[in-house]
Amino acid sequence: MRIPSSDGVELAVHDLGGDGPTLLVAHATGFLAAVYRPLAEALAGRFHTWALDFRAHGDSTRPASGDLGWWGMAADVAATVEAIGADRPFAFGHSMGGAALVLAELNRPGTFRAMELYEPVLVPVGTFPTAPGDNPMSAAARRRRPVFESRDAAYDNYAAKPPLNVLTPAALRAYVDEGFADQPDGTVALKCRPEDEAEVFRVGGLHGGFDRLGELRLPVTIAQGGVVDPGPGALAPAQADAIPGGRLVVVEGMGHFGPVQDPDLVARSVIESLLGG
Repeated sequence: MRIPSSDGVELAVHDLGGDGPTLLVAHATGFLAAVYRPLAEALAGRFHTWALDFRAHGDSTRPASGDLGWWGMAADVAATVEAIGADRPFAFGHSMGGAALVLAELNRPGTFRAMELYEPVLVPVGTFPTAPGDNPMSAAARRRRPVFESRDAAYDNYAAKPPLNVLTPAALRAYVDEGFADQPDGTVALKCRPEDEAEVFRVGGLHGGFDRLGELRLPVTIAQGGVVDPGPGALAPAQADAIPGGRLVVVEGMGHFGPVQDPDLVARSVIESLLGG
């Protein structure tokens, strides 16, 4: 499904199947909906899962203004909920996707029934440096290799080294099969351009969502990987404490890529958080 969002964006929205109440999955920076297909398969007996490619990711287009601020990601979430015709769906967000779900709920309270957020990027303003070159995640994204001779070559490259080597083979295969575009010379290029990914990382601490967590009025579970690296996961307890009735769960053995590292394990957490088991 292709739908309009704000700032001239055309979104790609994907029906990942399953039976049960509607669940919207929102992806992390640099990823795309397809990477969460193994998670959707693990949830298929309990949820009907939809997922979107955020602006400048996957098969969605870039904003006309070039502004990749995260309130635009919230607009993408709102447009998706309206397009799929879901009445207060459940939601699961990973990293940036978790923040975008929160921002969308703040914009329109009552959008969601309940949500689980896996290490969402909800940090106090000023936590991440924003000057060009000062944000290490942004700098790393800018150095990302944009073109490979084939999808198999890209898969072999990512599977051999951090950080993407922790993805399940199915999730990594989805990343290279659907996250790259064929080029006229036979090579393949990342659909999410390194410079766009870098900009999304650079502005990731500017949306102010952390300071408004107290406004949320729906059940929210913050999921933290048991392997806590420096980054948004370290703030999971503070995030849960800031949300009225917020709940913290620890997914043992997982790092920041948990939802695509062990989809079955994370699916059990989602089912428990949203459906009570």
